[in-house]
Amino acid sequence: MPELIELRSVSFSYESGRVLSDVSLSIRPKDYVVLLGANGSGKTTLLKVAVGLLRPTSGAALLFGRPATDPRARELVGYVPQRAVISSRLPATVLEVVLAGRAARRRFGGFSRAERELAVRALERVGMAEFANRRIGELSGGQQHRVLIARALASDPKLLILDEPTAGVDRDSQIRFAQVLRALNRDGVAIVIVAHDLGAVGRDVRRVLALHQGHIDEISLEEAKERVGMFVEDHPGHEVAG
Repeated sequence: MPELIELRSVSFSYESGRVLSDVSLSIRPKDYVVLLGANGSGKTTLLKVAVGLLRPTSGAALLFGRPATDPRARELVGYVPQRAVISSRLPATVLEVVLAGRAARRRFGGFSRAERELAVRALERVGMAEFANRRIGELSGGQQHRVLIARALASDPKLLILDEPTAGVDRDSQIRFAQVLRALNRDGVAIVIVAHDLGAVGRDVRRVLALHQGHIDEISLEEAKERVGMFVEDHPGHEVAG
């Protein structure tokens, strides 16, 4: 199997200036990776380039050996963006939200029984099956985020990418969240998490990438723990896309 993600000398600029400079990296099958960096350092931009939502200014971004913009490659990725507030008035049930993760693979028609079973299994994997018929807006922030992960899992991805998944989540919810990711990784799902610290997943990650001033380095867990303060305190400015 080819690398799940491969960036080759990728640079990216907004009108306000360059965000990524000659970035090269690879994500392999069954990897568990944390991408660390300060707020505004370009972490979200890097993710969007990696999954084909942004085109690099220069260099190449590949998903599963194909151009990252190829829809066939993107179908193999479960992408959970930064947490958004879900209105308590949203009428959709938890199961309906998860089924939306299958919608990208469909052209028309309702969901089959097999697809509904896949959605329920995805909820089971994140410990939320008992809430399937509850309205999504009635759940806590941590519960809602687990539902969004289930939505990403409903498409049976080989790679799960999460952008700041524990921001604003209490410690107990972070621990439960780490347990969910640990089980998924053991089942063979490669995981990439964007964060500004290691948090509750620190005991499970296998690789740590550090993004600083547009450049990326792979560092040890020990070095990551030493550099967390730098990531939290070093704010080079507001980045247009996160």
